[in-house]
Amino acid sequence: PGARRAEEKMAAPVSAGPPASQPGAAPYGNFPNYSRFHPPEARLSLLPGGLLRSLFPAAARPLLGLDVGCNSGELSVALYRHLLGLQEGEGSLGQPAAGKDLNLLCCDIDPVLIERAQQCSPFPASISFANLDIMDSRAREPFLSSYLGRFGRSSFDIIFCMSVTMWIHLNHGDSGLMEFLAVLSSLCKYLLIEPQPWKCYRAAARRLRKLGRNDFDHFRSLAINGDMAERITQILTRDCAMELVCCFGSTSWDRSLLLFKSGGPNGEGR
Repeated sequence: PGARRAEEKMAAPVSAGPPASQPGAAPYGNFPNYSRFHPPEARLSLLPGGLLRSLFPAAARPLLGLDVGCNSGELSVALYRHLLGLQEGEGSLGQPAAGKDLNLLCCDIDPVLIERAQQCSPFPASISFANLDIMDSRAREPFLSSYLGRFGRSSFDIIFCMSVTMWIHLNHGDSGLMEFLAVLSSLCKYLLIEPQPWKCYRAAARRLRKLGRNDFDHFRSLAINGDMAERITQILTRDCAMELVCCFGSTSWDRSLLLFKSGGPNGEGR
């Protein structure tokens, strides 16, 4: 696993610096203590037990998952435990069995957060953390293809995108958000996504202004705005050939958990 981690870090260089000490100074959402103010349990309580079994009753194992924008990994690990029914504290002893059911690749733009995630992971054999700018196609495509190729696969079974869409949207504009959603939909059978509502965009812009920093390049020109869960649903269903399977409800901070399924042949990634 150590050699594999080193390979992953070298394969996916990014330009983001270390996480900022002030929340408003994290322009990519790379908050250093994110899980303290949005604890994983708040999301996981919305997801039913046995979700993987219901989605993939007869699929060959291990299933492959991708967590985009994993920060320092707390939510990734908690999600992994929840999906496999593992209790808190189960770590290395449960790894062999867990790895047979699900392998999870987690990526983030911030190398410092990824290093912390690697150091703290209780499942290094089945959860891989990698430094990757998902919007950099020159890094993304060979890196993800290499990972999938180790399992003889061309797509992921499920992708998780938890509170990432706003940061893509603010930093890459409307076209960047649409490209991002198209990329995710092309890479998986199921997509579990948690869009930030529009009020979070305004709050993020205010934080930058309070620190005396320049506004996000695209904030004032975004035509995709308003009800972001609805707008993202429209893009995924209209432009990306996905269907909305379920809304699992909303967190206490007003973020919906939406599950989409690929409309490609046999439900595989297009």
